[in-house]
Amino acid sequence: MDKKLRIDLQRVPKHVAIIMDGNGRWAKGKGMSRVFGHRNALTAVRQSIEAAAEIGTEAITLYAFSTENWNRPAGEVKALMTLLINSLNNELKTFQENQVKVNAIGNIKSLPEKAQNTLASVIEKTKNNDRIVLTLALSYGAREEIVNAIKNISKKVVNKELDLEKIDENTINNHLYTFNLPNVDLMIRTSGEKRISNFLLWQMAYAELYFTDVLWPDFRQEHFYDAIIDYQNRERRFGKTSEQITE
Repeated sequence: MDKKLRIDLQRVPKHVAIIMDGNGRWAKGKGMSRVFGHRNALTAVRQSIEAAAEIGTEAITLYAFSTENWNRPAGEVKALMTLLINSLNNELKTFQENQVKVNAIGNIKSLPEKAQNTLASVIEKTKNNDRIVLTLALSYGAREEIVNAIKNISKKVVNKELDLEKIDENTINNHLYTFNLPNVDLMIRTSGEKRISNFLLWQMAYAELYFTDVLWPDFRQEHFYDAIIDYQNRERRFGKTSEQITE
């Protein structure tokens, strides 16, 4: 039976976040460089976006490059930035045809100028698309995001633009990079690792976590559907009891 047919389209996660892990190990297993793994991961990206859009997920966020990734060998970082630029240019037509709105979060100003310009251009050209929002987390770190939010809120308090006593969860949400996205319902991490690696810490407070041994370059639509089916088999209580949920 087609796995997609087993999915209840009335209960799909609004926002799916993915930690795309395993490119290096996949490449090493084939006797190739880590960059080879990154280049062969684009099919997984395409199929995940397509699968999410087909079942009606509103947003998908991909952990493409973390703040910690700057510590990788210079050659690998340069190759990743080149791959980002080329992929955005090559996929623009597909984004337009499939009504994918491209978004980006993170310290975007730390990216090479050409990458910044390409990203800005694709975001501008896809801004009116409304089928699904694809957010690329680039030079992103959740702790840095929260620190920046606190600084911006503090400035408003000091400048008497914001009352200290009125600060609540919505205030913090509105100062995060993801202020225009729903909270994460489901987080998927590939390659068997079971960590969240400084990714969307605030936004994943009540997310369901799904870990798979599949290496990211091998990840396909059927694997995405496996995660959705697993998600739908869980009971999301948000602090309530099972009895309260079923009432």
